[in-house]
Amino acid sequence: MKNKNTNYSVQHALYLKKIKRNKIIVHAARALILVALIGLWELCAQVGIFDPFITSSPSRVVTTIADLFAAGTLFYHIGITLMETIVGFVIAVVLGYAIAVLLWLNEHARAIFEPYIVVLNALPKIALGPLIIIWMGTGYTAIIFMTILVSIIVCIMNMLAGFVAVDKTKQILMRSMGANKFTMLTKLIIPASLPAFMNTLKVAVGLAWIGSIMGEYIVSRAGLGYLIVYGGQVFRLDLVMAATFILCLLAGGMYAIVAIVERVVVKRRG
Repeated sequence: MKNKNTNYSVQHALYLKKIKRNKIIVHAARALILVALIGLWELCAQVGIFDPFITSSPSRVVTTIADLFAAGTLFYHIGITLMETIVGFVIAVVLGYAIAVLLWLNEHARAIFEPYIVVLNALPKIALGPLIIIWMGTGYTAIIFMTILVSIIVCIMNMLAGFVAVDKTKQILMRSMGANKFTMLTKLIIPASLPAFMNTLKVAVGLAWIGSIMGEYIVSRAGLGYLIVYGGQVFRLDLVMAATFILCLLAGGMYAIVAIVERVVVKRRG
């Protein structure tokens, strides 16, 4: 028995080592692919395969970012877009979760409003741009509202699906023990739907960035979306690519934070 346990421990250690090695390989491959793509882009721009005026190049992007930093406007534009995105993200998640809870508590309301939620999700939000300007003006409020509008429906649908997917047997067991809807919600539904909540956060991160940039396309005087629109209008494509690159970094960083939170929550839950 002792030898069996020892052999199992060795095999388990080898398995963990293999998993760790595979993770290192994956991360290294990702980094190499990124470096290769950036290097190929720069090479093609330098030798004339691509026209740097049209496609820009990594070196020109870095120069543009340095110019924005020297002018003192880099972090101003980043801060504006980041504020709009985070505020819209938080409001959309909180409201979406609350509405999903209310719809789960009231099956009649869910049956009535579910078709409207589906239609609103399919509606191109950009079509509401002129109305949002009229309703909200041309300030940050309109952009945050657009961010909420893009994100909230998916938050509602994902969380409601997570609530409904909770094990029916457990729900029946709790009902048979005299639990009411509120008790089932707090003791079973919410804890069991935690994975759905974390997935909702991941989806909402991307949608929040889409909403904030979409809002800045429609109406803004600052922010990364404004830089992209302005750069396109005056044919400063280096500015467009620089703002897009910064946007990718910020979106990736925000997603990484959500992924870290998910890992911590799952670890504590386990």
